[in-house]
Amino acid sequence: MTEATLSPLVLGAMMFGTTIDEDTSFALLDRFVERGGVWIDTADCYSFWASKTGRGGDSERVLGRWLAARPGVRDRVRIATKLGAEPLEPGSWPDRREGLSPEAVRAAFAGSLDRLGIDRVDLLWLHQEDRSVPIEDTVEALAALPADRIGVSNHPAWLVERGRAHARAIGVQPFHALQLNATYLRPRPGTLPPGVSHRFGVLSDEQADYATEHGMELWAYTPLLSGAYDNPAKDIAEVYDHPGNAARLAVLDVVVSEVGATRGQVVLAWLLSRGITPMLGGSKLDQLDSAFDGVALQLSADQLERLDTPDRSAWAAPYAQR
Repeated sequence: MTEATLSPLVLGAMMFGTTIDEDTSFALLDRFVERGGVWIDTADCYSFWASKTGRGGDSERVLGRWLAARPGVRDRVRIATKLGAEPLEPGSWPDRREGLSPEAVRAAFAGSLDRLGIDRVDLLWLHQEDRSVPIEDTVEALAALPADRIGVSNHPAWLVERGRAHARAIGVQPFHALQLNATYLRPRPGTLPPGVSHRFGVLSDEQADYATEHGMELWAYTPLLSGAYDNPAKDIAEVYDHPGNAARLAVLDVVVSEVGATRGQVVLAWLLSRGITPMLGGSKLDQLDSAFDGVALQLSADQLERLDTPDRSAWAAPYAQR
């Protein structure tokens, strides 16, 4: 497969082995590879809240069985997993979770490799911040693990920079990527969208600017609002109900009609235009196919300009009054 046929879409395996059964998970994974998908994202805690045991690991185990059942597929995909958020006992999250101490990091990663049936991962994420542990201690523990790259999810920019500075000081690889919630609509300030339980889980302008300035990748989870852009049976969450988003939806619908696509497909194409890699967590093959068509969609410079206009208008107004 040539680089030109590879897709930037990331397949999120969060619910594999729990609400998405193994046969369906295998079918999604097979179609993902068939369509040119490369990155598969999971976590050691997926999905404890939907598991009969109250513990994570089901997603990684399903992925491990799929990799074992598909000889040669490991050479075609890249595996990303996360650690730090698994509850220490069923029902103990978020008060008691594994965290990011060196001991916890080493133990969690060993468990992930065992469940996945591989000897290294392509990208290892710190799932959420842990202020009970100096980030420097975590960085030093990560340096000894067989992971090609390290990323951070749900961390404030200042803590990411502190970790990167220590990595540079001791001569190890700094954090390479950020994973946060991002979509075309913006939540009201001071609110968190559904599915975001971390104070720094929503991509901010500061985090985006930080990533750009430091050459870091940006990955976006829940970019399609769990289907609410296009599924009339799902309401767009109340945190997105404000005048700024009314303007954004109006522009989005005009562009949708121009290109003959769905809202979700245009959102995926817009995210890519911003240098943001979207992650899909769908459970059906048609959802996966639609997302692949979305990331392949080419929006014109004029369409992108109009999609970005609500942001610029919001910034320009206060300065125009000075």
